[in-house]
Amino acid sequence: MLAQQIVNGLMLGAIYMLVAVAFTLAIGVLNFLNFSLPGLFMVGGMLAFGLMKAGWPFLLAAAGALAAAAFASLLVERFAYRPMQGGDPEVPLVSSLGFLVLLENLMLIQYGSDQQAFPALLPDLNLRLGGLVIGIAQLISLALSLGLVAFLSWYLSSTAAGRRIRTVAENRETAQLLGIDISRLVPQLFVASALLAALAGILFAVNYQQVSPFMGEGVGFKGVAAMIVGGMGSIWGAVLGGLVIGLAEVLSISLIGADVVNISVYGLLLLILIVRPQGLVGRAASREKL
Repeated sequence: MLAQQIVNGLMLGAIYMLVAVAFTLAIGVLNFLNFSLPGLFMVGGMLAFGLMKAGWPFLLAAAGALAAAAFASLLVERFAYRPMQGGDPEVPLVSSLGFLVLLENLMLIQYGSDQQAFPALLPDLNLRLGGLVIGIAQLISLALSLGLVAFLSWYLSSTAAGRRIRTVAENRETAQLLGIDISRLVPQLFVASALLAALAGILFAVNYQQVSPFMGEGVGFKGVAAMIVGGMGSIWGAVLGGLVIGLAEVLSISLIGADVVNISVYGLLLLILIVRPQGLVGRAASREKL
């Protein structure tokens, strides 16, 4: 039973991992905690559900949901982030929170407040290893999440575009002096983080077969917790943090009860902040940059 719950925790952690990496891209490069990302997570799951309900095949519905999330992220960048550059850093954060509320209410108007059942794409298709049961959809989600993060890490460290992003993360003024076009780079980062969050929402819907207009809130907060647990600004730290938060949630539900799951997760976050404020793989001197 314990081994099965560990497997389930790792599978849930794959969802938190993608959300945490999306937050890491925003705060690691732009120093901006983008609170619209939980809304984009929800857009991924809800729009995929809505388009499938309208008769679209899953792959087209998923592509449409990702495209809508990317477009919404460009609106966030244009109206919440760009006009506030050089001002108080709290203003873009509050503006992005407004986009979260807006996206939730748009989906609330369209689909109602009730939780909706997402179609089962791979019904009863499981992999059995000894006494463990692993859902094929969950296994695909974990492999896809790890593959995307590995590609992103390689892209940032081994390509010219990735080095430009790292330069902006280290020092924006220096990047401008080196001729890096930040006005083009920033929207691309917004789209990349939105695609990660929306993909996480689609994978969540496929794995747990449920969607709602408010599905992003709890996952978003746990994504932020995963980013902090792993280490601010570290992509692989976000991966580790997502897996740790997923394990903590599933094990606390199994061993203690569902009523105390948030106490367990955020209590773990508080404990790690007390013992190791920089996170599990963060640097003590300064925040690690991607």
